[in-house]
Amino acid sequence: MTHIDVLNELAKRRGFFFSANDSYGGLAGFYAYGPMGAALKSNIENSWRTKFVIGEGHFEISTPTISPSPVFKASGHLDGFDDLLISCSTCEISYRADHLLESQHTLLESPDVSVKEFKKLLSKYSLTCPSCKNTLDDSTLQEFNLMFATKVGPGSQTPGYLRPETAQGIFVEFPRLSDYARGKLPFGVAQIGTSYRNEISPRKGLTRLREFTQAELELFIHPTDLGPEINPTTTKLPLYSVSQQESNGNIEFVTPTEAIDQNIIENRWLAYYLELSANWYDSIGIDLTRFRYRQHMPNELAHYASDCWDAEVEIDGDWIEITGFAHRGNYDLSKHNTHSSADFTMFIPLDEPQEKLQTNLNPDMGYFGPTFGKLTPEILSKIDEMASEDSTIFDSPELSVEIDGTTHSILSECLHPTTEKVTVTGEHILPHVIEPSFGIDRIIYSILAHTFHEDIVDGEARSLLSLPSSISPIFVGVFPLLTRDDLDVVAQDIASNLRTSGLSVLYDESGSIGKRYRRQDEVGTPFCVTVDHQYFEDQTVTLRERNSALQIRVDVDSLSALLENLRNGSSAFFDL
Repeated sequence: MTHIDVLNELAKRRGFFFSANDSYGGLAGFYAYGPMGAALKSNIENSWRTKFVIGEGHFEISTPTISPSPVFKASGHLDGFDDLLISCSTCEISYRADHLLESQHTLLESPDVSVKEFKKLLSKYSLTCPSCKNTLDDSTLQEFNLMFATKVGPGSQTPGYLRPETAQGIFVEFPRLSDYARGKLPFGVAQIGTSYRNEISPRKGLTRLREFTQAELELFIHPTDLGPEINPTTTKLPLYSVSQQESNGNIEFVTPTEAIDQNIIENRWLAYYLELSANWYDSIGIDLTRFRYRQHMPNELAHYASDCWDAEVEIDGDWIEITGFAHRGNYDLSKHNTHSSADFTMFIPLDEPQEKLQTNLNPDMGYFGPTFGKLTPEILSKIDEMASEDSTIFDSPELSVEIDGTTHSILSECLHPTTEKVTVTGEHILPHVIEPSFGIDRIIYSILAHTFHEDIVDGEARSLLSLPSSISPIFVGVFPLLTRDDLDVVAQDIASNLRTSGLSVLYDESGSIGKRYRRQDEVGTPFCVTVDHQYFEDQTVTLRERNSALQIRVDVDSLSALLENLRNGSSAFFDL
């Protein structure tokens, strides 16, 4: 068995995660978390909340997992949230075309292309069905939308969709959220919740799911805000930039300040969050020697993003994305500002009133309506924005306006701009967005893979999860050496008292003491307390540390306070 096979077997046997609905044959892409996994997941989410919400002074909200279809029409998910699907005409199994191409032609990285462009690739590279080995042709190639559709209410009155990301819930509620922020920028809004994507071919356990948990932060900033001043630090970020990828180079280890000064990272906010996140990954058990930040190549960069980096971890030779960091511009807010009835702009007061020339477009709607239809408001808004930056744009016979990657030509003669002098006390702006988006399930899988190993203790092989104390599902195991002479009664009282102190405790009296230690090592419990007969002589118990298997005697009266200090990091076991 491979390292990952052993880990997956442990995860199932010890209650971390397992395929859901196995009693009914299961369903690919859906996993259940058992007692250990649910506790680990909750601890990781709370750690993220402490670091990125409470620690940064941001808001946290919770929005519905179902939204009406106009939300996703505005966001672009209805029209552009697709993967390419290819099916076998013999066994009728469907596959994600780009993944199949990459797996069968390992030197080829399939770009995000259209059906037409992918057909050209198939003329050069043949594909075979992994199941029946039949040669696949392009006749079954199609775009497959990844959203789960549903109906809200009786009949088919209101079509809706399960959200494919938690971010849209934040963007949709922005007008109200900006009021809570009292109109001050920057401010951040976070959400931890479930998202859904109808993946064509879920694979590799928790790394590609149809139902998964995201922890997303949307930081709303002024369009001119380049980010905070980055304090010099010794933190070295492992950056795999576009230039290094193009030259088949290596990861560069640079400080955030160096990355900004060398124009490797284009925005100080991104550099800030890369450093903040690297420190968090380290604290929760990600092995930073098997970690990198990879910059998106031009052909994979979203059209609305000016820069994007993925946090990736190495597992069994594969690099897996666990977080995306993007500068999304004002794309999302501008879309909802155009398609909804609400105002998504923010009024930013000026320090002093100013006089300026204001351009009024006075468009010929007899031309714009029939020509551009529903895109008219967005096109006029874009022209208005362009005119505020350059009043000479109307001198050309035609204007070029780009919307969602498509360029539209507008006849200047159908605009009748006029200018007037106005006194301005502030400006209405659409904030830009910096987005760190964390995949909680993939982070859990990465932590388990990076902390799992096997060693020898007391001449016996053991499986060990060296989880940090802050996220371990169980913090302390409590055992009686024997289940007689009132040792079990004392141990149960100690366990109860420790639970009252807020510690996660497991009481176990089954099997030999060695087997009980091994069970706790296997689920990552950092400490174990054993009650033996010496307790009746001096009121002490044995405290054992997981990684080293070393033991010390501890006075029972000080046990609770000592364990709390070990958990919060104010004490270290090896200093005792």
